[in-house]
Amino acid sequence: MARTISRGRRWLKRLGALALLAALLILAALLRGPPERLSTADGATVYVVDGDSLRIGDRMVRLEGIDAVELHQACRSGDDVQWSCGLQARDALRDLVARGGLACEARGHDRYGRAVSRCAVSGVPDIAGALVEQGWAIHLGRGGGDRYRDREAAARDAGRGIWRGSFDAPAAWRAAHPRTD
Repeated sequence: MARTISRGRRWLKRLGALALLAALLILAALLRGPPERLSTADGATVYVVDGDSLRIGDRMVRLEGIDAVELHQACRSGDDVQWSCGLQARDALRDLVARGGLACEARGHDRYGRAVSRCAVSGVPDIAGALVEQGWAIHLGRGGGDRYRDREAAARDAGRGIWRGSFDAPAAWRAAHPRTD
């Protein structure tokens, strides 16, 4: 009987340690804030909207020359399993912006009033190019010319990001899922 009590106490200690670890992980996640919100050196809040759009303070910015999968878009892996590629594209942009030193140069505006921009961060002179290279966006051709065509081909050939399976082109997905706002 003493052996049973001893095992029970060990089990309770392990359970308590796991509960403490879980509580610490939840607390750390809450203190970090939403994963898509960051700050610039001058204190402006940067909100990563999706894989190719940012809100910097009250300014909306769209990365020039690329089109990322939409935030709520799903892709299919090579074995036909659906996955949230839109969320991962947003997270890839967030990870780049989190490097710090965000600088964007507006090249014009789109029909929604967003500043179509070339952006850079510390160690990455062209965020849009990095996203295409990682496989989270396709090159548009227009506006950006063919500057990302080779990076897209390399990502596709290597099966990176959205290229690991099948997906609808972002423009086709938007046409099939019109915004209601």
